Amino acid sequence: MQLLFYRLIAWLPFPLLYAAAWLAYLLLYHVFRYRRQVVADNLRQAFPELEEREVHALARRFYRHLARVAFEILKAQRMTRDDFRERVTLENPELLREYSNNFTESVIVLTIHQGNWEWMLHGATTALDIPIDPVYKPLHNEVVDKLIYDIRAQFGSRPLSMDASTRDILKRRREVRIFVMVADQAPIRSERSHWTAFMGREAAFYLGTEIIAKMTRFPVLFAQCHQQGTGRYSIEFHEVAKPPYDKESHEITEAYVREIERAIRAEPHSWLWSNRRWKRDHAAEEARAEEEARAEAEARDEKDSIAAGD
Repeated sequence: MQLLFYRLIAWLPFPLLYAAAWLAYLLLYHVFRYRRQVVADNLRQAFPELEEREVHALARRFYRHLARVAFEILKAQRMTRDDFRERVTLENPELLREYSNNFTESVIVLTIHQGNWEWMLHGATTALDIPIDPVYKPLHNEVVDKLIYDIRAQFGSRPLSMDASTRDILKRRREVRIFVMVADQAPIRSERSHWTAFMGREAAFYLGTEIIAKMTRFPVLFAQCHQQGTGRYSIEFHEVAKPPYDKESHEITEAYVREIERAIRAEPHSWLWSNRRWKRDHAAEEARAEEEARAEAEARDEKDSIAAGD
């Protein structure tokens, strides 16, 4: 039933699609109050200069955008290559051409949950004659995960799950492809991460992209999605890093974070503020790690003491 609903949404013409999205916004914001406190807190922390009325105005604008994007992603099921060529344009494809040596070498493209991150993939795929493989983190809802996978793969892209991406990229490193990674969400504690200042607070970021770039020596670009009007977007590429890389530094991740901040400040309403991006506490995690290490050391000492007594 859930999948049928999503399929039916895709058949709506755009005027009805956006009317339905407006209704969804009203329900999300005013009725269900979906993560309103999370969004408001994130905005207050990121933009301390805003007055409270400005925070709420920006939050409402975000929810309207979120609803439209959700319905646009579902609409992608019924959209053609020509539809995407009309609605998503590339502002500076020459930078991607330069970094890929005229599309003869692979490139890693980092982006964020801004604008319509799913339409970005199709806009670039239909505009460029090169395979584009997105790396994704599987969703908990299996029905939605399969639906999104199919949407991403519909024009020949080969989505790679995050767990399998490193091995796949290294195994097929001689094949010319563009790898797209949306890496602005918080990694879980067990994943290798780098802590840095982000929008006024300390936050953890995945190190996977940086590790892959250094192992493959692929250059890295940032793709920003600009909203040009309802249902229309453009993609602008920015330099992040290119080899040779410093193996000891986190230059790639740091440059990526600075690009994220610049993009968010340019169009704050269109980033995914409902994500609990700052839920991890660096100081608390370090204290917990020290406590765990101390407990393990004491357990070893006690075991050695018992063994010596025997």
